Amino acid sequence: MAFTRTFMQLRPIIAALGRHKVATALIVLQVALTLAVASNALFIVSTRIVHLSRPTSTDEAHLFVIRNGWKLGQTAAQIDANIRADLESLRHVAGVRDAFPSQGFPLGGFKDDIILRLKLKPDQKTHGQLVTFFASDGHAIDTLGISLVAGRNFRPDEITVSGPNEKMSPASIIVTRSLADQLFPDGSALGKTVYLPDGPAAIIGILASLQGPLKQSDRLDRYTVLVPTHYLDPAGVVYLVRTDSTAMKPVIAATLKALQERSGVRIIDLKDGIVTMAQVRERAYAEDRSVALLMSILSGLLLLATAGGIVGLSSFWVSQRRRQIGIRRSLGATTGDILRYFHAENFLIVSGGILLGALLAFLANLGLMHVYELPRMPLYVPLLGALLLWLLGQLAVWGPARFAAKVPPVVAIRTE
Repeated sequence: MAFTRTFMQLRPIIAALGRHKVATALIVLQVALTLAVASNALFIVSTRIVHLSRPTSTDEAHLFVIRNGWKLGQTAAQIDANIRADLESLRHVAGVRDAFPSQGFPLGGFKDDIILRLKLKPDQKTHGQLVTFFASDGHAIDTLGISLVAGRNFRPDEITVSGPNEKMSPASIIVTRSLADQLFPDGSALGKTVYLPDGPAAIIGILASLQGPLKQSDRLDRYTVLVPTHYLDPAGVVYLVRTDSTAMKPVIAATLKALQERSGVRIIDLKDGIVTMAQVRERAYAEDRSVALLMSILSGLLLLATAGGIVGLSSFWVSQRRRQIGIRRSLGATTGDILRYFHAENFLIVSGGILLGALLAFLANLGLMHVYELPRMPLYVPLLGALLLWLLGQLAVWGPARFAAKVPPVVAIRTE
């Protein structure tokens, strides 16, 4: 009986919608497009928020970076001597806990030389695993504030020197746990030999985690390798410095003063050449934050436009149906009956749009997955979007429905 009563109430609604096919189809299409676009946009926003919230696993609050450029004409031997002298000065500055030289740093780098390919066999035909790397020494782990979960640190005798156009063939490397699990999923990577482009290297240590120089790829950024080498790039070197206190300004000033004692060999941009890790994170993810904010605003505007369309159509239909509403009122329909009629009508329209929109949302997600590094959209995302649109539709139709409920029965007599 309850089903029959509900069906009988739906019959006049469906018949009325059938007389307004174009207007109904337009609202259904608007709801569908809103769900498809807003679901994917807000899903992308959520992935961006997760992305830019990732920790680098370093002691960011105590780290700063010095981009040190070399003056032209210096030989590799002179650059090596400069780096060693600079490190000696930096490590003796009051407030400095440790420092090391590299060609890059988490979320950024000085040069494009930050990617390697690791192979498991010397004669491996495939390209090998892409990884990012940091030129390091025995001070890198303490400077970054990271920890080993297995193995040991580099010994002083394992630190080599290399340049942009020279072979980099260290006897040992340290890798992150995520990379170790990727390379050797069936056993421990510690002590295993992998092959760099210039030769074999043994994995002597495994890090808990470390953000690489890249920021775009969630997966590749965790496949990080420490290579025991001083990178003698004629363009410059990056010094990573860890302080004992979060009040870094006096320590930064002291390190600059220490380096300026040998200012004839270097160039440091005082505006952008020294940045804290907090500033590095701010700059690295500035674009992600802007995109997330813009897509959130556009999704909100799209939802408001859909609500406006529902209000406009409902108001138009109320004005067109004043005589029918008056007839129903004269036959005993209550204010609640009229309200339920328009809310039910809106629910049917929005539901039709949601069914179509859910399909479009998943198709759009599949298309985006082929273009961008996006995961598959979970089912709960369009479901939440559907709940929001149902609620928005009911709120949007409430005003016109209240107006319709106030139509007096006498309108049935006055209106021809």
